[in-house]
Amino acid sequence: MSRVGKMPIAIPAGVTVTVTPENVVTVKGPKGELVKAMHKDINIAVEDAQVVVTRPSDVKEHRALHGLTRALLNNMVVGVSQGFSKTLELNGVGYRAQLQGKKLVMNLGYSHPVEVEAVDGVDFKLDGTTKVIVEGIDKEKVGAVAANIRSWRKPEPYKGKGIKYSDEVIRRKEGKTGK
Repeated sequence: MSRVGKMPIAIPAGVTVTVTPENVVTVKGPKGELVKAMHKDINIAVEDAQVVVTRPSDVKEHRALHGLTRALLNNMVVGVSQGFSKTLELNGVGYRAQLQGKKLVMNLGYSHPVEVEAVDGVDFKLDGTTKVIVEGIDKEKVGAVAANIRSWRKPEPYKGKGIKYSDEVIRRKEGKTGK
């Protein structure tokens, strides 16, 4: 049995989970609604305020999908009830960010400002001019947008200049020593 897959998912108050016969799961909550099509071989049942995920056999593919499906469902439930956020920090001289409507505009040392459009279901917040908070209900979208922003200037190991996640630790390198 999958250690992750066999754990039932508790449905918090204010969240509803519905499953169609085609394994399309809809999760509605105070923050919004998420719809995702799950693999047809995995059985998903809603039983007294919890979601139970079971697999039909011990085939390798089913074992792999069991834990995955449970984790995806849990992320959907947490997303519509609490939401997800990733915080990015801009480190470097003249590096700063500002919001223009739903667009994030960053000065990152290029000859032009870098503009990042907000994807549906993802919002940007600023904490000062060097902290960007990416928020949303879909964990996958929040992570993808944050990774896209970080990819504009990955942190370099000598001075730590670039865009990094707030919880990321950059391994620093020693510079060249003079004669």
